[in-house]
Amino acid sequence: MAVRIERVVTSGTFSLDGGTWDVDNNVWLVGDDHEVLVIDAAHDAEAIARAVGDRHVVAIVCTHAHDDHIDAAPALAEVTDASVLLHPEDVPLWKLTHPGILPDGELADGQVLGVAGTELTVLHTPGHSPGAVCLYVPALGTVFTGDTLFAGGPGATGRSFSDFPTIIESIRWKLLGLPAGTEVRTGHGDSTTIGAEAPHLDEWVARGH
Repeated sequence: MAVRIERVVTSGTFSLDGGTWDVDNNVWLVGDDHEVLVIDAAHDAEAIARAVGDRHVVAIVCTHAHDDHIDAAPALAEVTDASVLLHPEDVPLWKLTHPGILPDGELADGQVLGVAGTELTVLHTPGHSPGAVCLYVPALGTVFTGDTLFAGGPGATGRSFSDFPTIIESIRWKLLGLPAGTEVRTGHGDSTTIGAEAPHLDEWVARGH
């Protein structure tokens, strides 16, 4: 059965540094009719579980630990019996949302995850948060960027745990070298491509945010 990508859009809030904002999140499912990997369990465990159906969940991968990307992770893990994976440098952020609960496993740069005969390579891309990661899937011509890279530029770096020079270096060295046709599937909003974003790096640097 051919591997495919599905998107579930969930709605909720993002809170950090004393502020709260309404957000819509992209939850990505990668798999086939038998098994699936979930990227960013945001807001609504029931909606994600409905999209999963009776498929085996091989893992719940967190691109980073801002609350809008992980708030439904423990509940989804409970109903699917899946492990939650997070880069260890984002554990302090995780604990702000889920004190007393830790992720089940760690993500590391260069780690390869498998689902439905397809490999996803973990790229550590700090900047939006210290442990932010992207997932590159060469066989599907896709990279899942979380909040590291969007259509129009890098993710926000104006709040705690974020750093603009760091996210620029992550994008420069980990993402913009991917094939130009690689589809960038983001944590919020519309997808783009590496080729569409790469020419604008110097503009982002000049803008400084």
